[in-house]
Amino acid sequence: MPRATLQSQLALSLLVVAVSMVLLLLHVHQASHFANTSKSNRSKGNDGTMPDNLKPMRAASTASELIKQDQRRREMNKINEEEKLDQPSVEIQAEEDRGPMNVVLFYADDWRHDTLGAAGNPIVKTPVLDALAKEGVRFTENCVTTSICWVSRATLYSGQYLARHHFEMLGKGRTVNGTEMKFEVPQNETLYSLLKKKANYHVGHAGKLGLWVELDHELNFDFFTDEDGWHWRIIGNKMWHVTEKNTADALRFLATRPKEKPFFLNVAYFATHAVDGDVRQYMPQNESMSMYVNDTIPIPATATEEAWGKMPPFFGEYNEGRTRWRWRFDTPEKHQHMMKNYYRMASEVDKSVGLVLNTLRDQGVLDNTLIIFTTDNGNFHAEHGLADKWYPHQESIRVPL
Repeated sequence: MPRATLQSQLALSLLVVAVSMVLLLLHVHQASHFANTSKSNRSKGNDGTMPDNLKPMRAASTASELIKQDQRRREMNKINEEEKLDQPSVEIQAEEDRGPMNVVLFYADDWRHDTLGAAGNPIVKTPVLDALAKEGVRFTENCVTTSICWVSRATLYSGQYLARHHFEMLGKGRTVNGTEMKFEVPQNETLYSLLKKKANYHVGHAGKLGLWVELDHELNFDFFTDEDGWHWRIIGNKMWHVTEKNTADALRFLATRPKEKPFFLNVAYFATHAVDGDVRQYMPQNESMSMYVNDTIPIPATATEEAWGKMPPFFGEYNEGRTRWRWRFDTPEKHQHMMKNYYRMASEVDKSVGLVLNTLRDQGVLDNTLIIFTTDNGNFHAEHGLADKWYPHQESIRVPL
């Protein structure tokens, strides 16, 4: 072997040995250092803090672990979401198993928006309706489009404005070339017919229809009664109050309905409509006469001659609203008497609603039944020197819902 080559190899070997020794001594030094620290401070400096040479390593390790944990959490969340999409929730499945909801519409008459305790009325007692308002949704600014019984009802039954359904006059509709057009909405397009024929609901109407024209019963109804224009009447051997009769018919519908079908029932109360032409106007049930005896009904702020004098010129003394004001409100005593009887009839409707709801609960269908309470129009209680409805004031067009 040449001398130069041998020397080069010896030099390289010495270099490798030297580097190895340095690394060995460094390792021994570090091991000795950590062996001399207390067990409680193995990972800390003499002052209890993390040694500077380990802080970056520990921080990097912690950050790396957090990133990995976050990635694992995201992956698990994604898997869980995919599983939820693949399998309907218990609530959705229960909703599907329950089938279509039943619908009960409580549809009162001449009942304005504030004839409810829930609306802030300090006198009238309507605990059942107040509870419905609290548990459900109350639309405080709900208004009818045309404040008169038959037009508003035709709108409900057809889903159309007066300009479309044309039912302008009670019992007649509009008159074209001397011909009374009656109810022009196709009979298979009414609310009742669509529910019965298209949705396969068992459909009932108990109370005031309010059109004075015949609807096709086969197309529209499985159960039908029409009570309109009276408060007391002998039927068979019994003297009935109209709200009592409306209630009995509603309960009869619920008792006889087929249990395998969803149902729609319109409980169309005649109350709180007055009996036109009868000087008594409002005639409650005898058991209600003790209500409101000691109450004083507030007189509206606009129930003054000054307010009446500010009405447009076509509001003359023989205006129908002014005529009915004289029937009901032209003296303070008459105002108190009429309003107490009006409120008594409202409380009777409230009690009736409670009886129907209890029956739904007893039948086990209340939780699968949509409950709606509304009315066909409002009512003047002497505001602006008027009674009844017709005109586009808040008292006339604004109703509960």
